[in-house]
Amino acid sequence: MEGSTEPLLQLSDVGLSDPLGRHQLLENISFMVNKGDRCCIVGPSGSGKTTLLRLINRLLDPTTGSILFQSQPLSKFQVISLRQKIVLVPQEPKLLGMTVQETLVYPLTLQKLSQSEINQRLDYWRSQLSIPDDWLERNELQLSLGQRQLITIVRGLMMQPTLLLLDEPTSALDRDKALQLIEVLKTITTDTQMTILMVNHQLELVEKLTTQVLKLNRGKLQT
Repeated sequence: MEGSTEPLLQLSDVGLSDPLGRHQLLENISFMVNKGDRCCIVGPSGSGKTTLLRLINRLLDPTTGSILFQSQPLSKFQVISLRQKIVLVPQEPKLLGMTVQETLVYPLTLQKLSQSEINQRLDYWRSQLSIPDDWLERNELQLSLGQRQLITIVRGLMMQPTLLLLDEPTSALDRDKALQLIEVLKTITTDTQMTILMVNHQLELVEKLTTQVLKLNRGKLQT
């Protein structure tokens, strides 16, 4: 990306073994992502895509190799601070037993943002993805899977991270809502330089969004 002197994220020869050390889940993974990029990881089920996102969010630590974020090893960041900068939105959406409004503002409350800033972000991101007023007091039992998925994506966007990790974010969305999300993601990387790393099997959507595609198969990047 123009103006960047160092990549935002850099993986070098990253490997991960299973807990018993018998199998390599990921092997010799090397790539870089620049600020403002929209990068997508594709590959068959079981190829290690979600595992790779979990490494970048430091839910897992690599067995071998290094991961640098903003030119620093992930281990140099406090975990809470890191996960405010690198937000992972998992494929399985959870509202944590809260209403929609509660789950959306909860991470910002933990960051001790002012109420006016929280309200501003809530209004902005709800508008961007067309979240209606009557959803706000619903709990997860009163929402469809697609609605819950959309809410967890909005929650991640409201944190306005440096790097947003999305695991199959359109898997439960209908086509129109998926396309709306893709357009929003394209706009925010252009306007705010937020960087996106997404796992997605819907290649049509991948082509509309990404500036870089990584192909993962059996734990290895394919060239």
